[in-house]
Amino acid sequence: MPEISRFYGIVITMFINEHSPPHFHIRYDNYRAIIEIENGKITGQLPPRAMRLVLEWLNLHKAELFENWELLRNGKQSKRIKPLE
Repeated sequence: MPEISRFYGIVITMFINEHSPPHFHIRYDNYRAIIEIENGKITGQLPPRAMRLVLEWLNLHKAELFENWELLRNGKQSKRIKPLE
C-alpha cells in the first residue's frame, strides 16, 4: 500500500487495485478511516482535529489524489503529495 503523504502523525495511503469510488486510507495512532476523494465521505473514525487536518489537505490536493488513483489503477507508481504544513 503506497504511502502518498504524511503530516502531523497522519499517514495517507492508497491501495493498488482498489475498488471504486476513488478514495484514500488514513492511519493516525490507533484510528483508521477511508475518505472518498470526490465528496469527503468518511468511513471509520478519526479524532476531530485529525479529521479537520485531513479534510483541509484533501481540499488542497484533490486533483493530485485523482491522478494518483488513476496511476495506481493502471499499474503505475503513485506520486508523493506535499504534506499539510
